[in-house]
Amino acid sequence: MYTPDHFREDRPDVLHDAMRKIGFATLVTTGLEANHLPMLLQDGVLRGHVARANPVWKAGDGAALAIFLGPHAYVSPSWYPSKAVAGKAVPTWNYITVHARGALRWVQDADWLRAHVTALSDAHEAGRAEPWQVSDAPASYVDSLLRAIVGFELAIETLEGKYKLSQNRDAADRDGVREAFAREGRGDLAGLMKP
Repeated sequence: MYTPDHFREDRPDVLHDAMRKIGFATLVTTGLEANHLPMLLQDGVLRGHVARANPVWKAGDGAALAIFLGPHAYVSPSWYPSKAVAGKAVPTWNYITVHARGALRWVQDADWLRAHVTALSDAHEAGRAEPWQVSDAPASYVDSLLRAIVGFELAIETLEGKYKLSQNRDAADRDGVREAFAREGRGDLAGLMKP
């Protein structure tokens, strides 16, 4: 990924936090096969699953890339105060993304799969007034669904982060973009652009 220094984010804690918050990634495997999947980060390993009918797991273990795309939005040149002075502004896009690369291993163990779907559900149900749990469904039904999936673990070897949030603009232009995002209901991006 092309990442100029002013957009580079390489603090592991920040990247891990982004991956947990986003929770959904594109898994790119051998042959440039891409699948869009929920993933759970646990102890430096991304865990997820695919439908057994999805042939991606039949290619076997190997190198993989998980791409997490976070908040993103169009940036209008009219948001830059400098445009009114010099007129030199063009549209762009602000976004955050994290790329996690590593060795991918496919898992068919029923106990692993049950623990995985339980942890994944628990993570996404946390904070709800009445969180759903895997144990709320009939055991025979859950067992049949577990037979229909294949799990995976991607042991993260490298992390790359790109936080393109108008850092290449002066303070007034950054403020203009942040304020415009806030006005348009994009508090997610405005919050990431705090001075």
